[in-house]
Amino acid sequence: MNATTRLHELGQSLWLDNITRDLLSSGTLQRYCTEFSVTGLTSNPTIFDEAIRNSAAYDEALRRKAREGKAGE
Repeated sequence: MNATTRLHELGQSLWLDNITRDLLSSGTLQRYCTEFSVTGLTSNPTIFDEAIRNSAAYDEALRRKAREGKAGE
């Protein structure tokens, strides 16, 4: 039994302080939930900003919104 499963059995909730489109679409988040008993996510504007700036996963959606005349705010 791994340490995070044991923590879960003891009633502790393991949360991940990170969320990205890649984390969701790659199946990594599901794996974290299954293998490491992650039970929650938290985020903030800085985390979203980092995710958008450091990944190409958002580029097409941002270009599409720009073509539609939508601003970033």
